[in-house]
Amino acid sequence: MTTVELCPLVPRPVRWAAHAAALTLLPSGLWRCAIAFGVPSGFDASHPLHQSNFPGWMSLYLIGLSLVAEGLGLLTLGLVRPWGERVPRWVPVLGGRSIPVPAAVVPASLGAAAVTVITVLSSFGWDEEMADPTAPKGAAAWLMTACYLPLLAWGPLLGWVTVAYCRRRRRSG
Repeated sequence: MTTVELCPLVPRPVRWAAHAAALTLLPSGLWRCAIAFGVPSGFDASHPLHQSNFPGWMSLYLIGLSLVAEGLGLLTLGLVRPWGERVPRWVPVLGGRSIPVPAAVVPASLGAAAVTVITVLSSFGWDEEMADPTAPKGAAAWLMTACYLPLLAWGPLLGWVTVAYCRRRRRSG
């Protein structure tokens, strides 16, 4: 079978949504990586994220968290690409096998729901967090907020792409 047969044409808005979902994590990841390398981020000297604590062991955590989050975000692309429908041939033992719809839809749906709940609930406490005397103020606070704001779109975008994947796969097979 050809790739076209394995992955019916995905509507352009759904493809864009999948890419946008992966990109929603990039600003906050870059923010964390900047902190990890000791870039001043506006945190008070008494705060664990103050630049005087970096680089250090905590840098590995911030970079690792950013890489894991972006990796999870990039999995959204599997919902619009052939490798999300059939295991690539180069994968030992499983290569070439069709991926069962629930194997992709269940974790993606749970992830979309969890991310939506977490980001929405976190947004309600954002003003309180930023009111902490050790939190960034002024331009640094605005930049941090701008870096984390796109995360609010991650869950809904992932949910939309997941529904589109489920519908497309159910129709085609």
